[in-house]
Amino acid sequence: MSRRLLILVTDLEIGGTPTVVRELAIRLHGRGHSVAVACLGRRGPVAEQIAEAGVEVTALGALGRWDFRVFSRLLTLLRTREFDSVLSFLIHANALAAVACSITGTRLFQSIQTTQAWPRWHWALQRLIAPLARRILVPSQSVADVARQRSGIAGEQIAVIPNGVDMAQFCFSEAAASVPCHVGFLGRLDSVKRIGDLIDAAVILKSEIHVDIFGDGPERAKLERQIIRLGLSDRVILHGAAARPQDALECMSILVLPSEAEGFGLVLIEAMAAGIPVVATNAPGIRDVVVHDRTGLLVPIADPPAIARAIRRLVDDESLRYRLIAAARRDVEMRFSWPAIISRYEQILFSEP
Repeated sequence: MSRRLLILVTDLEIGGTPTVVRELAIRLHGRGHSVAVACLGRRGPVAEQIAEAGVEVTALGALGRWDFRVFSRLLTLLRTREFDSVLSFLIHANALAAVACSITGTRLFQSIQTTQAWPRWHWALQRLIAPLARRILVPSQSVADVARQRSGIAGEQIAVIPNGVDMAQFCFSEAAASVPCHVGFLGRLDSVKRIGDLIDAAVILKSEIHVDIFGDGPERAKLERQIIRLGLSDRVILHGAAARPQDALECMSILVLPSEAEGFGLVLIEAMAAGIPVVATNAPGIRDVVVHDRTGLLVPIADPPAIARAIRRLVDDESLRYRLIAAARRDVEMRFSWPAIISRYEQILFSEP
């Protein structure tokens, strides 16, 4: 039986989950599957990237998270395009898809991409809608564990499929690795990322490093004030969002991810594929990806001095840098390359009854 799949996500702005949706849709399309993408909000930049690859994209045009007119638009899309399967990403899309699919009789798969504890009502709502999905797809064992704990989702309903990366799209620069003075962050400027801890670490390291922060989000103004208050305007630069992760990673010789929670941390495997050593917190989701002192360095959450010490280790120890880079690239190729990952999606989305 030929399946018609709609991938539904909250938004298609630049970010980790939209990137996963883009890669998944394009790769399924390239393997001959009938797949389209829809987002609840406006048509963001990732929507254009998906459309350029020949995949249909629909923006349902919600004006805010409580614009319930989007629900009728979703119902119309499901009915007129005769999709028989939906894979939804993130809680708002999961909730609307659960109700719409129960009305239309469409097969539903949901994806949870975070271990973040708050807002707590997200997990309460996920508990209510999870029984309406055939499977819950998560990128790491950490997400599987919190989904069971906070939303009561049965283990047999959960499938762990890690996020993937195309190694060929990320080139290793030995020159960058040999001069490790440019430390970077790439991601949404959100409080859960604890980017201020990296800025505090820059104070400790003084003139040893330059910090480049790529991304946008609600914390930007707060971070700008912190940089000015600490007198770091010449050494810590907020660049805004990068259209391609490669563009940001080319400016870095060390990547730092100081989050208090992650579902996976896609930027970690992108950096590892590019041959950039990573320093990250020992947080759920992150520790599913980074093995301490083998493929990267893990530090405690909310500990700027520990971040500074880890960065200094990498700056001072060339052999450590190259050992971590080599092991990380091998690990990404073995565990997070797309050919094996896309086959697991196909088995669940297109082969199961």
